Amino acid sequence: MHPLKMMRVQLDDSILFKVEKPAKYTGNEWNMVKKNPDQVEVRFAFCFPDDYEIGMSHLGMKILYHILNKREDTYCERVFAPWIDMELIMRQKGIPLYGLETFTPLSEFDLVGFTLQYEMSYTNILNMLELGGIPPLRSERGEGAPFVLAGGPCACNPEPLADFIDFFVIGEGEEVTFEVIEAYKAWKHSGENREAFLRRIAQIEGVYVPSLYDIMYYEDGTIMDVLPKSEDIPDTVKRRIIRDLDKVDFPEDIIVPYIGTVHDRIMLEVFRGCTRGCRFCQAGFIYRPVRERSHERLFELAKGSVEKTGYEEISLVSLSTSDYSSLPELCNNLIDYTEGEKVSLSLPSLRVDNFSLGLMEKVSKVRKSGLTFAPEAGTQRLRDVINKGITDENLLSSVKLAVAGGWNSVKLYFMMGLPTETMEDIDGIADMGINLIESCRSIPGEYGKSLRITISTSCFVPKPFTPFQWEPMDEIDNLIQKQYHLKDRIRKRTRNIEYNYHEAKVSHLEAVLARGDRRVGRVIYTAWKKGAKFDGWDEFFSYDRWMEAFQECAVDPKFYANRKREVSEVLPWDHIDMGISKEFLQNESEKAIEGDLTRNCAAGCSKCGAQAYKAGICIKKNRME
Repeated sequence: MHPLKMMRVQLDDSILFKVEKPAKYTGNEWNMVKKNPDQVEVRFAFCFPDDYEIGMSHLGMKILYHILNKREDTYCERVFAPWIDMELIMRQKGIPLYGLETFTPLSEFDLVGFTLQYEMSYTNILNMLELGGIPPLRSERGEGAPFVLAGGPCACNPEPLADFIDFFVIGEGEEVTFEVIEAYKAWKHSGENREAFLRRIAQIEGVYVPSLYDIMYYEDGTIMDVLPKSEDIPDTVKRRIIRDLDKVDFPEDIIVPYIGTVHDRIMLEVFRGCTRGCRFCQAGFIYRPVRERSHERLFELAKGSVEKTGYEEISLVSLSTSDYSSLPELCNNLIDYTEGEKVSLSLPSLRVDNFSLGLMEKVSKVRKSGLTFAPEAGTQRLRDVINKGITDENLLSSVKLAVAGGWNSVKLYFMMGLPTETMEDIDGIADMGINLIESCRSIPGEYGKSLRITISTSCFVPKPFTPFQWEPMDEIDNLIQKQYHLKDRIRKRTRNIEYNYHEAKVSHLEAVLARGDRRVGRVIYTAWKKGAKFDGWDEFFSYDRWMEAFQECAVDPKFYANRKREVSEVLPWDHIDMGISKEFLQNESEKAIEGDLTRNCAAGCSKCGAQAYKAGICIKKNRME
């Protein structure tokens, strides 16, 4: 029997009836790509290191799956981390992790690519590799093993995963992935060894091969230098960027799962980048400059997606959707279309300072969704520190408009542990919510009196390539104290506010993984060996297990998470060029301490360095020439 058929036989009803949501493991969904594996040159496994329901909501996977499978020489299949119940059965019965399209074991692919969306998925990468028959350590992979690559936002600091990943794709993947495919095909026919392929692709802009670089340290543990091992390897790796979004393919015939997913709808990416410059936001810096899709192209994609998927909701996605220059034209066209098709339209990522009730009323004709705003900090002083650029008056005006328009539920997102934060800033979070409720009571109608607010706080994690990359993270005990203080302050003053907060210990580990160097890789490996996986899930995360791993590896997590770094220090990611100059980030760091605002890019260029990636003016043309 053919091995692929044998795999399907192994996954019979006696297994699938024993696991929760068996449709996660069977494939064959609507719009799934079907090819003959024997008739392609390159087998590519796109791996999402988390549950199927999260991975199938990821827009980047949809894009790369689509463009890779349009190539006749390549077959891209999807691989997700099996849930605990399924993994147990797979290990008991010797079933390797496989691609959903053909049930091919992971070890039989040519290229195995992981998307790095959040640091708490790192142990899942090791678990998936081992379950798929691939040694997690790249040093243990022989000549016949697949090449393991990784990309995504977390790849901007690839060092914590350098022991496990053969090469990283830095930046946006649509074009560079094709260049890697072509290089692989040429290498495959050359008869060269494994290292020769890695040297080939190290010449591709946007590809980082960690085995070709040496890291040297000072006695105090800080980095002395990162040096390529030979002269033909670049000193720094420059990210890849798509210059015109209208000229790259975007999927309409996306896969429709048989079960519900986190974002079970059509997602239209209206633009990449952000003009706002919030100093805590990594995405706002590493995706600069802003590049828009034309509203005509977006309307075509929306219609095609509805016809090919049957979805009943379209979401316009970006870092700040209300900043899209052609939003009125796009929404007016979409609303005329979606009303007739009984399809709802949602606009996440709206800003408080340009909220439009008229627009929200239009898009809510089919289905009214909740409203979410992100003030991020409870006082004007701290919002100026982080360059948020909104006021209490902006928020109050927007919420009152929404309540008068028929909304009675609002979610507000804040961060704790921001640089220069005091308890007055924490009190300001509660005061803001209470002030909103009291101010809306006078609004005529039932909604003002029944307004419910949900306040959620996350713990600030200083990330690479932001002005706060040198700042220490707040101590765990301080964060917990602030969470309890805010909870008590809200509880004593009102019952109309629900308060949720993120686990401080999880955020502490996230900071270590985000800001770590290659020595952190030993800790990831040790924690995984101890059973760490699905660390982003409360029911599986064990802080004690991770602390044991740090202790066994003689690595101090506070060295990475809670230490203020000198501007002169070599950072683990300094050999990666994300297009933002270090001088600009340093200047923004100094301005933050002074509470000095930096203008929106649309109001004038701040010379962040992103302009080096284009010819022309970022904002006026809204796309790169």
